[in-house]
Amino acid sequence: MTDIKKETEDISSPFRGLGGSFAYNALTAAELKALVQRNVDPANEIRSVVEEVIAQVREYGDRALLDYAHKFDKVDLQKLYLDKEELAALASTLLPEQKQALETAYQNIKKFHQTQLKTEDKVETMPGVTCWRELRPIERVGLYIPGGTAVLPSTLLMLGIPAQIAGCHQIVVCSPPQKSGKVNAFIAYVTQLLGIEKIYLAGGAQAIAAMAYGTETIPSVDKIFGPGNQFVTKAKTIIQSTTTCAIDMPAGPSEVLVIADGTSNPDYVAADLLAQAEHGTDSQSILVSTSQSIIDLTNKALEKQLPTLPRAEIAGNAIANSYSVLVNDLDQAMQFSNLYAPEHLILATESWQSVVNQIINAGSVFLGNLTPESVGDYASGTNHTLPTSAYARAYSGVSVDSFVKKITFQHISPKGIQNIGPTVEILAELEGLHAHKNAVSLRMGK
Repeated sequence: MTDIKKETEDISSPFRGLGGSFAYNALTAAELKALVQRNVDPANEIRSVVEEVIAQVREYGDRALLDYAHKFDKVDLQKLYLDKEELAALASTLLPEQKQALETAYQNIKKFHQTQLKTEDKVETMPGVTCWRELRPIERVGLYIPGGTAVLPSTLLMLGIPAQIAGCHQIVVCSPPQKSGKVNAFIAYVTQLLGIEKIYLAGGAQAIAAMAYGTETIPSVDKIFGPGNQFVTKAKTIIQSTTTCAIDMPAGPSEVLVIADGTSNPDYVAADLLAQAEHGTDSQSILVSTSQSIIDLTNKALEKQLPTLPRAEIAGNAIANSYSVLVNDLDQAMQFSNLYAPEHLILATESWQSVVNQIINAGSVFLGNLTPESVGDYASGTNHTLPTSAYARAYSGVSVDSFVKKITFQHISPKGIQNIGPTVEILAELEGLHAHKNAVSLRMGK
């Protein structure tokens, strides 16, 4: 990002911490806008690749999926799914403590999401005129569970549980095959917790296309859920604009923004930044701090913690593509945060209560020094499928609401038609819609 002013970096060490260092007050409005922009595709290179994948799946169905499994996943599949018995065999290999951890996460997530299923009250807007809404589940939903560099059984919990609570009639699950031609045993165990009897072995943009259009093996769905890389996200946005299939939200590469001050623990902050960075090289870990000392100490902690990680190379590349921002105070930090609109926002400060009401744009928020983003990723109960790339300005994270439709109802009594009729007649006439007026007038005459 050469058009942004960077502070001088110490180049004596091969590890220089967060890739960029900026002072909020030194940035113009245009530079701030450029700084918070991410995951753009100016040359439409990703779009062209994804459109070709979608076209192949539409035309060749299962054959295209098998070819893409060979090309991208490096596995030759004999079939595109694992059945209940195969999933049970994989699940049986887990240790008791691993099963218990998944069960605890399942119960916490279910407990939180069950509170979201509420019956709304009927409202009499005027005597004899009653209006209300009722929930109906989306009949067929598709859940995309990424594979890639990390296998995510937690995502299946986050998507499957609200779908289960909502009462969706058909739940289609797609996940990329591993080199063995199967899925991870943890995912297999989660299917048992959710009562899902089949997983389809497809990943990437091709899985999104399969669930949108259907193939010989994979049924089409009404709405697709799940995070993924830029190709998956692009496929979802294309599908939404070209079919009747809806999507949950554009959910691309992960990101975290940590707001820190003099009360923060640099070791905790570094750990949180690395936790996000290890998702992928295109993840972003942003540190916004009122203290240059905290920024410096966090960079030192990053240098210490990074080599201990099995995914150090991935995390290191993501950290190198991330940055810190020095601000005057927490209020200014919140201004930057709302502009960035992070997927995950951590208020790593003892003063979080003083600024929490200023949060306008964020997917999920973690309050205080003892609340790492990891707990939300796995087991606190909140959902981790969240809007990225500044879509938190307009989208919410996945919830039970994502899996239902809210249908409005109204009922007019004899008294009600007399009360509301004249208003409708006047409004219909002034719009020149006389058939609308007549539909009311006839009833009033009765």
